[in-house]
This record gives sequence, structure tokens and C-alpha cells, in this order.
Amino acid sequence: MLKVENLRKEFSNIVAVDGVSFEVKRGQIFGLLGPNGAGKTTTIRMILDIIKPDSGRITFDGELINEKIKSKIGYLPEERGLYRKTRVLETILYFAQLKGIDKGKANERARYLLSRFGLSDRVNSRIEELSKGNQQKVQIIIAVLHDPELIILDEPFAGLDPVNQELLKEIILELKSQNKAIIFSTHQMEQVEKLCDEICLINRGKPVLSGALEKIKGEFGRDTIHIEFSGDGEDLKWINGVKKVELYPNYAELTVEPGANVGEILKKIVELVDLKKFEVKSPSLYSIFIDVVSDGFGEKSL
Repeated sequence: MLKVENLRKEFSNIVAVDGVSFEVKRGQIFGLLGPNGAGKTTTIRMILDIIKPDSGRITFDGELINEKIKSKIGYLPEERGLYRKTRVLETILYFAQLKGIDKGKANERARYLLSRFGLSDRVNSRIEELSKGNQQKVQIIIAVLHDPELIILDEPFAGLDPVNQELLKEIILELKSQNKAIIFSTHQMEQVEKLCDEICLINRGKPVLSGALEKIKGEFGRDTIHIEFSGDGEDLKWINGVKKVELYPNYAELTVEPGANVGEILKKIVELVDLKKFEVKSPSLYSIFIDVVSDGFGEKSL
């Protein structure tokens, strides 16, 4: 469906994007990841034809991006772009009109989506009267109202409480089941692990890791211990045979050195903390993200 080939974009001698390539298929959730300033937003803006690449190609079902194709794309920007003085339903219907949707159909679908997001009682509220989370919900509705084939979501969970994060995940998975192609850009690696089929990680404008999420996690090995515990976990950092520890309150991820005895490490963990759960599995995407970005790996495609 969407094919991005060797994109490059330079601004005032700063190379924002350099050699980025990936493909997003229908019925797929694709994670476009990277630290701040990596080139994700510039890549998205080139896909949307807001800015032109200096070189490279972007095609949609084999066609270069044009006005007809742009009408098939839904976009949720990271920054809010709503008119603060207008009312909720009025705002949604205005953007629907820009997409050429019949007013009656737009009104029906808008009210359905407002109901899904618990905003039926805010139809006539002004945008500025809404919380940040509710403003985000309105922007999400605008992005999907016209039934696009490709949906680009830039930090979609920003401002949403846990209940509404779960609702949004449900809606994203519904869109996937309807054979939509979804590009998902976020810093929330836990959400990426739950939702994405494939990812492309960009750092300093260059792709450094790409491919199917499960293959990537498998490639980084299974020598990672995930534990839940109570107590002070600081001493976990000094266990022999443990190369690295990602430590959080009551949770830790320990990277084991090659050849280390996992059983002996477990015995030491039990001595140091009140262990609630122990599991050896692939490293988390968060851990992989930190390793790849910090170590400056070259491109790796799986």
C-alpha cells in the first residue's frame, strides 16, 4: 500500500532524514519510532505531501502522492490544531466538509464516535472548555471520521487517562480489522509492543532498526530476566553475571551476560528482594530502543 523509498530531506545544512525506507500494508499497524529530533515528524510530513523530499519516492498503491490519495489519509498530529472558540460538533463537521463527506453522514458518524469516547454531552461545548484529553479525543475523531485507508497517529495517547487509552487501543484494533493501514508514532514503547506488527526505528535521521517486531525481539536474544518484587532493588545492579539492570519501583529487567548461570542469578535475586514474579524472555522494546539509540548501531533490518 504505502511505500517509502530512500527518503532524504535537508534543512539549512542539517540532514533531518537520510535514507529512510519502509512499507506499510493494509491491515497492519506500523510503528515509526525514534527519540526527539530523530526525523519522525519530517518523515510523516513528507508522506502527507506537506513538504517535499529532496530525494526518494513515496507511493500509495503504486501512485505518487496526489490530492486524490491525500483524501484517503487520516492524520492525527502531535500538536493540537483545533479552533478553540468553535463548538465540538461544529469543529468535527467542518473538517468532515473539507474531506467532502455528506453532511448527514458526517453528523451521524460524528455523534456515534462522540458517544464511543464519552463526549455525547459535550457536543455544544467550545473546544477551549474541554480538558486536554477530551481535545485529543476530538482530534482522533476528526482523523478517522472520513473512513480513511491510511491513518497516521502521532502520539495518539497523549493526554488520555488509562481508561481512554484502553478505549483508543480498542478502536485502533477495530480499524486494523477493517483492513486499514496504520502508522503509529509514539515514545510509549509498551503501547508499541501491544499494537504494532512491524517497526522502523530512526535515529539522527537514519533508519537503525526495522522489521517485524517479534523477529527483532528474538534477534536481541532471550537472555533477559523480568522480575516483579517488593523491597529495595538497588543491589540487583551488582549481581555477578548481570550485564545491565533497568530498575523501576517493584519491577526490573536484567540483561544476563553470555554464559551466565540463570539459576545462580535467581538464587541471588531471592536473597536481595521479596520476589513476586520471575520470567526469562526476550528483552522489552524499551530496552532495545535504549540500547540501539545509545550505542549508535548501524542499520539493522530483520
